[in-house]
Amino acid sequence: MQRLIFIILVIVSSCGKKEEVKFEAFSPEAFAYDIGDSWEINATINVKGFRTKEVGDELSASFSFTVDMTGPDSLEMKNILGDSKDVTSIELMDVQLEAQFELDYNSPEGLYKITFNVTDHNSSEVASAQAEFELKK
Repeated sequence: MQRLIFIILVIVSSCGKKEEVKFEAFSPEAFAYDIGDSWEINATINVKGFRTKEVGDELSASFSFTVDMTGPDSLEMKNILGDSKDVTSIELMDVQLEAQFELDYNSPEGLYKITFNVTDHNSSEVASAQAEFELKK
């Protein structure tokens, strides 16, 4: 009888164990819109596997991110945008981060690449992902 109870406890204990997910940036998207005298660039990225903290009955997550960009003619721009986001919710699975900025209308046509560099403030882990967009008049 004691062995049976011990086996049941081990099974319950291993079933309740939560598998840790690696901090990851995923599903990057970027789009360029011609707004007449400039280009509006909109980009998003999702993150998951971040560390949360309990705040009352809710969970809290905190991020900061920078955006780098490369483009035609060996264009390379570091930290063109930086922002942070704090999120509090009953359940946190993944979080979407957004970036929006403008480029001069005379920027060279062609393929551009945006790199999101995201830091999880609760774990100090960093994740990156890239998205491409095209400027074409």
